[in-house]
Amino acid sequence: MGTGRAPGLTYLQRVVPHFAIPSAVVYLALRIANDFLPITIPSWVIIPATLFARPIIFFASSWYSDIANKRDAAARGAVMAPMVNASSFKIIGDIVETLKGGFPAEHFTRWAEECGSTYQMRMLSTNAIFTEDPEFVKNMLATQFDAFEKGPTFREQLDSLLGTGVFNADGEMWKFHRSLTRPFFTRERISDFEIYDRKAEASLKLAKQRFSEGYSINAQDLIGRFTLDSATEFLFGHSVDSLAAGLPYPPKFAHLTPASFHTHPSNIFVQAFGEGQIIAARRTGQGPDWALFEFFKDTVKPYRDVVDEFTIPVIREAVERREKMKDVKSDGWGTLLESLLDETHDPQILKDELVNLLVAGRETTMAFLTFAVYMISEHPEFETRLRQEIYDKVGPSGRPTYENVRELKFMRAFLNGSEAVSPCADQHEEEHQASCDPEQASRQAPDLRAREHDLHVRRDQHAPAHRPLGPDAMVFDPDRFLDERLHKYLTPNPFIFSPFNAGPRICLGQQFAYHEATFYLIRLLQHFTEFKLDTETNKPPPASWAHAKDRKKVEKIHLMSHLNMFVPGGLWLRMKEIQPGEVNL
Repeated sequence: MGTGRAPGLTYLQRVVPHFAIPSAVVYLALRIANDFLPITIPSWVIIPATLFARPIIFFASSWYSDIANKRDAAARGAVMAPMVNASSFKIIGDIVETLKGGFPAEHFTRWAEECGSTYQMRMLSTNAIFTEDPEFVKNMLATQFDAFEKGPTFREQLDSLLGTGVFNADGEMWKFHRSLTRPFFTRERISDFEIYDRKAEASLKLAKQRFSEGYSINAQDLIGRFTLDSATEFLFGHSVDSLAAGLPYPPKFAHLTPASFHTHPSNIFVQAFGEGQIIAARRTGQGPDWALFEFFKDTVKPYRDVVDEFTIPVIREAVERREKMKDVKSDGWGTLLESLLDETHDPQILKDELVNLLVAGRETTMAFLTFAVYMISEHPEFETRLRQEIYDKVGPSGRPTYENVRELKFMRAFLNGSEAVSPCADQHEEEHQASCDPEQASRQAPDLRAREHDLHVRRDQHAPAHRPLGPDAMVFDPDRFLDERLHKYLTPNPFIFSPFNAGPRICLGQQFAYHEATFYLIRLLQHFTEFKLDTETNKPPPASWAHAKDRKKVEKIHLMSHLNMFVPGGLWLRMKEIQPGEVNL
């Protein structure tokens, strides 16, 4: 549906025959019956029977399907996941409400408390299964990988934004993108920190300048510029130089922000990209019938058009470079984009791939780092420990190396701890659909019974996953990744914490993201201390969060999610600059 056509009309074109054929059959059958029956069937019977033929068939087939599935499950010694006790409209409304302003995944947490770790819900024309059971997650992402895929519904929902890129592809197209990107995340490539160094230096210089003026900074915006410029140079050989736009002033002093900031191409791109992700995420909450909520207009497409205006010059420049070296195969020397040009010059595939890579290269790492910096501001005791480790391994001003990054054990635990309490990639990246009868895969691996019983999953059911890390999972505690809890929970059940996905679809850029985030935090902590929230500027969380029983009650900022976590309005912080030669511990 990413062609610009009205989604609702396309949806009707697909489903009208589904409704019309049963009605036509019923109508003709009743008319023919009138010619043979001794009595005449009146119009007041024919018309309702014709109109309601499809709904009657739907409810009858749904009822029969439920009975058949229960029988099949019982025959195999399997169990049906419990059903959420709410209507489709209530469920969809709750999910969309969360995406518009609620705490990320809060309703999924509530449903898990009511129904257990694995449950299903009705979403208009289909059922969806959700699970946080690590064994089921393992089967879905790894052991029975071939039985699950993103599926046509998910691909259609995100097509307007992501097209056929790696995050939105299945089958041979996914394998094509995967094989293309894998060589660009080798140790040799991701251990070259020169790009990080230049971009981090430029971003911290902007921060120091703004602090010297007496204002707070939007750390989310600053980090987003660092990750965008780093990703575009690493992947495309062309930095969009978003840091050149400068930084915005706090909203109260917005008049000081120059007009050139707002018109900078990178800012136009970032705003459109964010809005497109919000709408695309909302579609996933609306289920397979999402098109009914955007009946006359594809509301994502205008934002994708803006994003394409941003990426087309990058592609054009790469094409020109490639033409100059058209007789040389780019493997081993070029950028990912140049390597892609060796395989195709299809402009749509090229644009789709760039957008998908920017989701990973900019959006996910930005969310990863933003929440980590927020946790530093909330936990000064961990700031002290991080800086001590940095001084011990890197020094107060040394440039981090690949070996340094591997030695920073607490830094890695801190990043994992941040990710554990607020996953950057929301449920959408882990949404899968049964592409064949999963029992076929079970028969191929009969020893992989998830619990006492197999879980019965029908074809076309979805299974996004939310997985807790023990009984105190929502308490921010990096030491859980260092002490005995690591061996008690994570080591025997690695699928309870897989922020970068797992199995064949595990994120190829996982180590790239860890290295980039670690490098930036090292530089940040070498230059600044006393991280504090600008309470006058940050958007506070809803008042109701203070009375919650879960993670919401401790948050000082309003967290939301689209395809990734973000802070609406930005994360505004104040910091104190560490002067040259000063050791701050």
